[in-house]
Amino acid sequence: MVYQNSKSQLKQQGLAPNKKLGQNFLVHRHTAQRIVSLAGLSKQDTVIEVGVGLGALTTPLAEAAGRVIGLETDSGLIRLHKKEGSLPDNVELIHQDVLKSDLDQLVRLSGGRRLKIIANLPYSISSPFLFKLIEGHDYIDFAVVMLQKEVGLRLVAESGTKEYGVPTVMLASCAETTILMRVKPEEFHPRPKVDSVIVRLAFQPVPSRVSALGKIDFNLLKKVVNGAFGQRRKTLLNALSSTWLLDKQAMEQCITASGLKPSIRAERLELEDFVRISRAIRDKKNS
Repeated sequence: MVYQNSKSQLKQQGLAPNKKLGQNFLVHRHTAQRIVSLAGLSKQDTVIEVGVGLGALTTPLAEAAGRVIGLETDSGLIRLHKKEGSLPDNVELIHQDVLKSDLDQLVRLSGGRRLKIIANLPYSISSPFLFKLIEGHDYIDFAVVMLQKEVGLRLVAESGTKEYGVPTVMLASCAETTILMRVKPEEFHPRPKVDSVIVRLAFQPVPSRVSALGKIDFNLLKKVVNGAFGQRRKTLLNALSSTWLLDKQAMEQCITASGLKPSIRAERLELEDFVRISRAIRDKKNS
């Protein structure tokens, strides 16, 4: 599938890329096949494809997996695929916004197994989608996601850099993140203005770094991380004191008890530091 064919395919159905939805369709077959190959699927797998688009990924997914459940928010594209009948028989299309989807329901559709997700999303919803995955990490085996290069690099950023932030730490608390490949603008219709990356988020098996930390109070950790980075120019003490989790004196004691200086800033902390602070706060609140 190449650019001209994709453009003609849309035109014949009276459709065009929807700017409001931020649609950029992957149109190069070799790239789609490479993505599916890197996902490492088998015929025993049911795959959730998020953002079916013109089906560039759907067909190779259907060849690699036993079943594909495709979520697409654009009703025009759903009509296109039903009219053309060009998708394989083991593909089920669902008109649904993934941000409003029930992961538990998707697990039931997948035969009760943890979700295997392949997503080529509009860049505008990539951040809320990532946080949906983080919130629902217990339901997910892995996700392979197309992201704007800048966003993808943020997910694997090192502490002490400006790219390091809430998504970096929260993903590290539940998944192992790997950049699989880069994708150039010319592989889409219409062409975006930036490069893209394919990122694999492996939630199962639980990453060894996460296992080594023992049981994590995920909700409290989320509050601590969001609070710390919410005012990232402030010291950790001042940033966390504004969260109302504890008064400033008690918060200082928790930070110190975690082996950290109250004057440090959030971007200097590792996942393990945030977990220690969370536990210190929990213990202080329970005492």
